[in-house]
Amino acid sequence: MSEERGGFPRPVGGLVEELLRARGLLDGVQRASTIDDWAERVGPQIARVATPVGFDRGILFVEVRSSAWLMELEMQERRILERLNVGRGRAGFKKIVFRLAQGG
Repeated sequence: MSEERGGFPRPVGGLVEELLRARGLLDGVQRASTIDDWAERVGPQIARVATPVGFDRGILFVEVRSSAWLMELEMQERRILERLNVGRGRAGFKKIVFRLAQGG
């Protein structure tokens, strides 16, 4: 059956990636997976005080527990971006907007 379509059987993962790319969704999926890996990428100390809450057009929005940590993380933005963007190519984030969490 696969020969009728002009090729050998292909891995499903490759087909899914191809479909996402064709629909313009691949970058968003890769950014979302970066959020899933937040603690692993930024480390436990930052993960305890800061939580990613969303992203839009390459900007990551992160809520922070205290104003002291907010200032600290703003100073570390470039380093955090580097960690988050490892292996992401053009699907990486361009900027992080830190904001104080409600009740913080």
